Amino acid sequence: MRIRQCGWIRRWAMENHMERLRREALEKGFVEVMSNCRLTICSILICLCFGAKISEDQIKNIESVLKEVMLMTAPNIPDFFPILTPIFTRQLRAAKDLRKQQMDCLVPLIQARKAFLEDSSGGGGDIEMASPVGAAYVDSLLALKPPGREGDCLGEEELVTLCSEVISAGTDTSATTLEWALLHLVQEQEIQEKLYKEIVGRAGRNGPITEEDVENMAYLGAVVKETFRRHPPSHFLLSHAVTEETELGGYTIPADANVEFYTAWVTEDPALWKGPDEFRPDRFLDGDGVDADVTGAKGVRMLPFGAGRRICPGMTLGTLHVHLMLARMVQAFKWFPVPDDPPDPTETFAFTVVMKNPLKAVIVPRFSCR
Repeated sequence: MRIRQCGWIRRWAMENHMERLRREALEKGFVEVMSNCRLTICSILICLCFGAKISEDQIKNIESVLKEVMLMTAPNIPDFFPILTPIFTRQLRAAKDLRKQQMDCLVPLIQARKAFLEDSSGGGGDIEMASPVGAAYVDSLLALKPPGREGDCLGEEELVTLCSEVISAGTDTSATTLEWALLHLVQEQEIQEKLYKEIVGRAGRNGPITEEDVENMAYLGAVVKETFRRHPPSHFLLSHAVTEETELGGYTIPADANVEFYTAWVTEDPALWKGPDEFRPDRFLDGDGVDADVTGAKGVRMLPFGAGRRICPGMTLGTLHVHLMLARMVQAFKWFPVPDDPPDPTETFAFTVVMKNPLKAVIVPRFSCR
């Protein structure tokens, strides 16, 4: 219910997104998918976290800094051999400098929200506060009284970290999924047209697309699920630790050992999926994927968000953004590869598994395709 109440934020961000795509297509002749999707999703999450509408330049700055923070958190040698930490002083200085940039980006938003909560009639100073009192994520954090703090609230360092996690994780996974989905729609026009017909049948050629609409678009759901299956956001889940000696798959796992789960072991298994290397959304409608789900609750056949108690808490919000944005972009534009520059599906790791060469596509307004 709370997610639906924030629908106005998504509509505002999507209007900006569609206008930006049109403008970029006119200027360049093509659009860069990842950068545009990242900017739009980041703007949604900033507004959800702080209740603030900020300029595109500010959003780009926050998105860039938080991306660097995420990349900085990748495992390094000192994480495994702490005795070598003194050798990596340059990296430590870089991390401290990046933390300062992170604080400089987000503390003003926190302070503006505090001012708004104290006097909503006065707004948030120079920052436009668009969400009512109690509607922003940081509102609940500011009201939180951690046990053992003797009444103290969370400090700015903690607030910045908690909000950064929401923005970074939500931006990366959703934008990555959209890029991979559009890659396949660009390469396989018949799938794109089948999806377009479903969207038009539900929302019309130019009508708004709501949360309820996408919940009732079966083929859209199948396209997104197949994207998650073929391109899970990461090849490995977050590390798990064994608390006591355990038997797993015929192996003895000693206590305190780290266990890494390789997601492709499941999604590329021909015993579980017919033609696992093919992109076939229909498998989730009447094929071998009918009973599969992204949570692992009905059996572990795909793990884009993990499973069990440690499943990604932002799964529902993230998948909603992917469904809404993909539906809106296909409703408005027909997507083609750039002439003489076919898309390259080579993967690379940038916190999530992304296209090594970001997807570029030619977009044509649907009304001019008739």
